Amino acid sequence: MTVAGNGARGPEPASGASSTSHHSTGASALPASLYARAAPALAILIGSSVWGLAWFPYRVLAGWGVAAVPAQICTASVALVLLTLVYRRSLGTLRWSWLLVGVAFAGGTTNVAFVWGTTHGHVMRVLLLFYLTPVWTALFAHWLLGERVGLRGAGLIVLALGGAGLMLWTPELGWPVPNNPGEWAGAIAGAAFALNNVLLRRVSQSLPDVRAEMRSWTLYLGCVVGGLLVLPFDGGIQGAREAVSALSSGAATAAVALALGCTIALTNVVVQFGLARVPANQAALIMLFEIVVAAISSWWLASEGLGAREIAGGLCIVAAGALSGILPDSRRCKSATAGDAMV
Repeated sequence: MTVAGNGARGPEPASGASSTSHHSTGASALPASLYARAAPALAILIGSSVWGLAWFPYRVLAGWGVAAVPAQICTASVALVLLTLVYRRSLGTLRWSWLLVGVAFAGGTTNVAFVWGTTHGHVMRVLLLFYLTPVWTALFAHWLLGERVGLRGAGLIVLALGGAGLMLWTPELGWPVPNNPGEWAGAIAGAAFALNNVLLRRVSQSLPDVRAEMRSWTLYLGCVVGGLLVLPFDGGIQGAREAVSALSSGAATAAVALALGCTIALTNVVVQFGLARVPANQAALIMLFEIVVAAISSWWLASEGLGAREIAGGLCIVAAGALSGILPDSRRCKSATAGDAMV
């Protein structure tokens, strides 16, 4: 096997064979170059597809007696254990910092609210409210990092909020705000996701010795702790007992929970590979594929659809997210991407 770019040089070919050798090298280098460019983007695309489908196994678990928050605790625990095993050599780079506590808090809030919202609410409405992240990212970056919003950022905020208002407004209910707990959970998850993104940027600046994988580890620790803290609001002790009973007595239930936790951990590793090699603005655009997967899967698996006004509002939100990637501003914090925290 030949390692490209290792600096080693073999014997010079004979002059008569130089043309053939050059042609052969060029032909073999082309597929390698295509793979190097396509593999990271494909990794992010796979991650977006997994997150766009993750709502369904959580609903399956809920139907089998494992409520949303206990299921989230279970799958996050599995992911945390696997990440600990995979990244055990990086544990020594962790340092005590309130910034990491903030990452754990924001990540835990994101995941608990997202899982609960997509389990109990309309998947697409919850997801679109979650993708108001450009709004929250700009505001948190202004408050916590001192970065200006600017005309471009203000325009994206207006576009995203206008789309949310169009999607949520109904004459009977008055103000265009989330109409049920599931939609509120989606909005809270999006705000927490944006806060997590800004805090991760602060961590990378203030704690450069903390390995990137340990930020993910901290996040999933926050998911477990956050789930335990809100457990009293989703069945409490009784709900936990029912979940333990369902997991211990049903092989299929335990298998789904275990497989989902392993998939989450593996997806995190795969997406981190892609995010390390793809520009942030391009990654943000690829992440929007999650909405496409969620729209198709929720229509097919849950018979959920959107009306014309909801579709128009959703397109405004998606456009704001897309433009935040297409028109990046180096002086502003990048919009949150799903690679930083999800289910």
